[in-house]
Amino acid sequence: MNIPTIKLHDGYEIPAIGLGTVYLRGEPGVDAITSAIRNGYRLIDSAIRYDNEGAVGEAVRQSGIPREQLFLTSKLRAQYFDYDAALEMIRESLYRANLDYWDLFLLHWPNPKQDKYVEAWRALIQAKENGWIRSIGVSNFMPEHLDRLIEETGETPVINQIELHPYFSQVEQRQADKERGIITEAWSPLSRARTVTHDETIAELARQKGKTVSQVILRWHVQLGVIPLPRSSSELHQKENLDVFNFELTEDEMETLNALTKPDGRIDNQDPREYEEY
Repeated sequence: MNIPTIKLHDGYEIPAIGLGTVYLRGEPGVDAITSAIRNGYRLIDSAIRYDNEGAVGEAVRQSGIPREQLFLTSKLRAQYFDYDAALEMIRESLYRANLDYWDLFLLHWPNPKQDKYVEAWRALIQAKENGWIRSIGVSNFMPEHLDRLIEETGETPVINQIELHPYFSQVEQRQADKERGIITEAWSPLSRARTVTHDETIAELARQKGKTVSQVILRWHVQLGVIPLPRSSSELHQKENLDVFNFELTEDEMETLNALTKPDGRIDNQDPREYEEY
């Protein structure tokens, strides 16, 4: 399957859809990620906090797909936001995955009360200069966090990975990312609580299109210019989630989905202006 790519502002290209891997660890995780790669996924999203970088690396080796054809991501958790600790942990993550480099490395949460995300960002810049990382970005960053990084370091993230689904469409954040030349990725694009995938409005639209609910939701992301990262260990669902480039939603259908967003639509109470995760 030929997946479209999106050009990042640093010149690298990233697939327009990827595999989320939270909870995919150990041997079952290796099997699920290997299955995804063999079925066409080229963007694999992991994190230090997921405890599965080794599973990602092993899946890459078992898949038989050349490393240069894959786009592999990990994320730095906030307990390692001290400059030296960040550099050490990035090297450690490469060791765990048995990789020479990460295509993309993100700061997982800003943790504004901790107030070390600029220091950690400087470490990512250095790791990129060292050749350990090709592109650097962030996750769950609000406009004020982005602006502080840019103003204090002169380096703009290429990606901001945020919670984004029809119940929480993040219009203002997406616009803020776009204005800064940042591509938006979506974690939990199908919503962990599964409420979105049981929405009757979306179900009816899926019936009309002859597609599954998940396919309609993921296509909505794609047409917004957002990179969705659905997680699945099922080969059937992996294939289904990837098969979203052979149809389009009309402008009215997009507006129908846009109208489902809610002010309190977050899956959990994780407002990045207050939430701290280590």
